[in-house]
Amino acid sequence: MSRTKLFCICTLVASFVLMAGSAWAAAGQPAADTYKVDYYANAGGSADATIRMVNPGTAYAWLCADIYVFDSQEELSECCSCPLSPNDLRTFSLNTDLNSNPLTGTSPTSGSLAVISAASQTGHTCALPDGHPGSGGTAVNPVATIRQWTTHIQNNGTLTEGVSPDAGNYSANELNALQQQCYGIALVGSGKGICSCGSGS
Repeated sequence: MSRTKLFCICTLVASFVLMAGSAWAAAGQPAADTYKVDYYANAGGSADATIRMVNPGTAYAWLCADIYVFDSQEELSECCSCPLSPNDLRTFSLNTDLNSNPLTGTSPTSGSLAVISAASQTGHTCALPDGHPGSGGTAVNPVATIRQWTTHIQNNGTLTEGVSPDAGNYSANELNALQQQCYGIALVGSGKGICSCGSGS
């Protein structure tokens, strides 16, 4: 076999490997600009933190904020999904909306928040983001671009506010884990562990 033919075959094989690898990466990687994270602390006292989310309308479509509230032991305490119309502002109370109905019955005082910007269902509805449509939930379909700001109760009682950062490139494994933990709440919670959607459209 000539060197030219061998070079062409090697180049062709390398191209197929690269294309297959790119396709695998795309399939295994959720959409960019869809995953916000933040923390909460000193919850449950007289001061209350506020979480504000905006659908900037870049795609002019309804979106769902798929919310997962974790305690300081990394256990999922509550989950829910809330609709945002284009250019909508939705406002949540930490104490009332996201931390008042924990699975264990005891509201954590600190932990983390994970929010996925996702496509809404028919009729602009948002089902529980647990990955199980057969039981009334939904498989999360990440779609950009919800924006989020959170106030934090500092140890001295003062409130600070900041933009909730984007988590960047998160894995399909993380997305699956969030949905499975929410499904666990749906199975055993009997209504406990489901957060509420605050105020907005």
